[in-house]
Amino acid sequence: MGRYCAKRLIETIPLMLIISIVVFMFIHLIPGDPARTLAGVEATPEEIEAIREEFGLNKPLLQQYFDYMVGLLHGNMGRSLKSNIPVSELIWSRFQYTIQLVFAGLIWAPFVGIFIGVICAIKRGTWVDLGGMLIAICGLSAPGFWLGLMGIQYFSVKLGMLPSAGLGTWKNLVLPSIVMGTGIMATLARYSRSSMLETLREDYVRTARAKGQKESIVMFRHAFKNSLIQVVTILGLQIGGLLSGSVITETIFSIPGMGRLLVDSIAYRDYPAIQGLLMIFALQYVLINLIVDMLYGVINPKIRYD
Repeated sequence: MGRYCAKRLIETIPLMLIISIVVFMFIHLIPGDPARTLAGVEATPEEIEAIREEFGLNKPLLQQYFDYMVGLLHGNMGRSLKSNIPVSELIWSRFQYTIQLVFAGLIWAPFVGIFIGVICAIKRGTWVDLGGMLIAICGLSAPGFWLGLMGIQYFSVKLGMLPSAGLGTWKNLVLPSIVMGTGIMATLARYSRSSMLETLREDYVRTARAKGQKESIVMFRHAFKNSLIQVVTILGLQIGGLLSGSVITETIFSIPGMGRLLVDSIAYRDYPAIQGLLMIFALQYVLINLIVDMLYGVINPKIRYD
């Protein structure tokens, strides 16, 4: 496994290089002049040109990309055009808030979703199955902004039980965790049910039953364990999406995470901040996929990494 992990990490290098090129070209296609945005509407041409000179925006694109990559290899993502502080420090200060939201959603959503999916598969065709899938469909259909606003209206405004914005205590994470975790719960419920039903049709499950093993052993030692591979794959993708797509939750609950930072950076044409954030998001997906591949071997020891 160690050799396979090292090989995958080496393969990450050209992948991240391609991503960096795409990200750099995409950012510079965004309409607008960041120097003019920073200088203000009343700035003179000389002031705008001075800003371009200060941040290297007057250099050819190829030279800008080369300078950015050299800095990146030395752990330097550049300085934010908006705040003039290192991008790495800016991202880290926001990352801590985003990771709190992600963990708040992951505390309950995967377990509830997998539980609902497995129970629905075991009770296929009954009212339990129909009720569980109704919950999953509602969870997938409910927009995140609507859930957030309804939660604030009911639990914060009417009942006064939970804070409506910011972070501080565990109570501040309750409503955001519901918004962040509902989609994961619903998605995993559907995939868990589908994967479990597919596994129950396998020959080794029928063989286990024919040998007279208890139904609980057949369900959880044979069927459930082997159905987890597909579920873990989906969960990995969902976690990557949470880390990079928390804009709605952070906006509704006034949380200064990476999602809001990306939106603000795009509005100000803050090229270094946008590049840094997109590179971090891409690296997150790569590393999460690697972790998911490693978990396959834990779930099923028969899997070999050759």
